[in-house]
Parts: sequence; C-alpha cells; structure tokens
Amino acid sequence: MKAIGFKKSLPITEKESFIEFDIEKPIPMGYDLLVKIVAISVNPVDFKIRQSAAKDIVLDTPKIIGWDAVGIVESLGDKTSRFKVGDEVYYAGDITRNGSNAEYQLIDERIVGHKPKNLSIPEAAAIPLTGLTAYESLFDRIKVDSERDKGKTVLILAGAGGVGSIAIQLAKKIGNLTVIATASRPDSVKWCKDMGADYVVNHYNLKEELEKIGHSQVNYILDFVDLEGYWETIAEIIKPQGHIVSITASSNPLNLNILKAKSVTFSWELMYTRSMYTTDDIERQHEILNQIASLLDDGIIKSTLTTTLKGFTVENLKEAHRMQESGKTIGKTVIQF
Repeated sequence: MKAIGFKKSLPITEKESFIEFDIEKPIPMGYDLLVKIVAISVNPVDFKIRQSAAKDIVLDTPKIIGWDAVGIVESLGDKTSRFKVGDEVYYAGDITRNGSNAEYQLIDERIVGHKPKNLSIPEAAAIPLTGLTAYESLFDRIKVDSERDKGKTVLILAGAGGVGSIAIQLAKKIGNLTVIATASRPDSVKWCKDMGADYVVNHYNLKEELEKIGHSQVNYILDFVDLEGYWETIAEIIKPQGHIVSITASSNPLNLNILKAKSVTFSWELMYTRSMYTTDDIERQHEILNQIASLLDDGIIKSTLTTTLKGFTVENLKEAHRMQESGKTIGKTVIQF
C-alpha cells in the first residue's frame, strides 16, 4: 500500500521532508479495525512531530504520522464488536502507532466513531482530533454541567484555530456558557463570531479587552495556544475557584503557587492519553465521537472545514503542513484521497 512519511526531521521546504513509499497492508487483530482511508486532516501536532521525531537521526523506515481520518472498515480483528465491514468511520488515532498518512490504517475500535451521516467526507475529516480535544477539555476535565454552570464565562485562547472553533460551539450550544474567544485579524474575529462566540477580544491586550466587555475575570480558561506566554495573565483573570485547561506545553516550569490563593484548578488535556495508556475508560472516545456525530447530524454544531486539497500526494501534504506552520490558518485543512 502507498504511504507518505519521513526519515529525518527537515524543513517543509526540503525535498525529502515527506517521501512516498510502499509498505505491506497490515492485518487487524484484537480490537483493531483495518480502515481504507478516504480523507485526512492536518493539525499542529502533525508538523510539531515531523519537526522533532527524527531531528538528530535518520530512520531506517519512514515514520508515518497523521491523526485525523475518515475511512471505510475493510476487515476486523477478533475482539471487535462495535463495527462491521463497510461502515464509514472517523477517528483521531493513536500517537504511538502508524498514522493516517497512508492508504490503510489499523485503529483500535474503542477510539473510533461512526462518521456523521449528513456531512461530506471532508467535513467529517475536519472534526475528530479537535472535537475530542474540545469536548474532553470542557466535559471531562472541567466537567461543565449545562444547568449548574449556565451563563458562566469561558475564555478560549485561539478561538479561530481548529480546537477553538469546536470549543466555541460546544461551550455555547451544549455547555450553556458565555463564550469569550481571542482573535486579532478581521477574518479570525468574524470566524469566532460565526462559530457562536458572545464576545471576541484581542489577545494582545487581554486584560484591558476583558475589562472593556465587563468580564475582568472569567470562570474557565481554555488555553489552545501558549500557556507559558499567558501564564501570569491567566492567573490574574481567572476567578476564585475557577478552572484552567491547557493543551500546550511549557518549556519552563510553571509557578503553580500563583493559583493557590484563589484555589484554582489546573488540568492538562491530551487527547492521546486514553489510547497511549489503554485507560480503563478508553472507549469513552468512541462514545464522544458518536455524540459529536449526532450533534453535527442534527445541525447543533457545524464542521470547521475551511480548505480541501484533492489527492493523497506529497505535494498536498507539504502544502497542508506549510499552512499549519504559518500559524494563520482558520478552521481545518483536509486532504481528500
């Protein structure tokens, strides 16, 4: 089968930053599905791992990355029970295994959902990783309750990005929260408003901007961009007994003491935790993806697809990575096979 990967971490402008190669089609066992992939999407994690996974070495076998896919179930492992051959599925994958930048992929059915029926293939491919990350941040980490927490404020840092775009919708439509998103360019401001944000503030003057809209402090903060850069500001603007969730790493130790007086809760969110450690609740991702599919099919939330590239080629994968590396993409970029 055809796959695209890399042997060394190179700038995306280099010829061999991605290479096409052939690999044997895998055979599913246990909980695995063999999925024939029909579309993938590209996230910031893709280029970050491409840039770091083989920085000081040359791999013998090219590394296959990619963690969003829509596909068709071709065959089943002997422990599977949730899907049948021919089912259309979508998922965000497992960072410890070969990724979705290939014609076929093995994937544990417990982290796979049924593709939303009313969405096109590219629209569905845009969802899994960002949908899971946003959902887990709000409902598994903060544990937002739509009745108890109705009207409480959530600040979403990087509202126009892939995760932010879904988080705005889930926080507003499912969480009943007052949603404040950050954006600075006119097109990203408009996008956040279109996603349902009640307020959009400029991240360059965050404290002042929040004061202008009458929300100098917020109940919840979702950091989808730069925890270290915002840390001291976050500590100031979070309400007492508030909750902060971050998906970004910090290159230096964070001073958690500045949250103590307010009894603030801090949580990391990593969508891969359940699959990496085969946690007791690993099938929670199957459930979340099916729930998100229902929300999409019912029109309660919408796909965040903005760009579709046609054809599974090295050139298209490079272009998608270039777009992500620019830091200026809005919504999601999908490659349709």
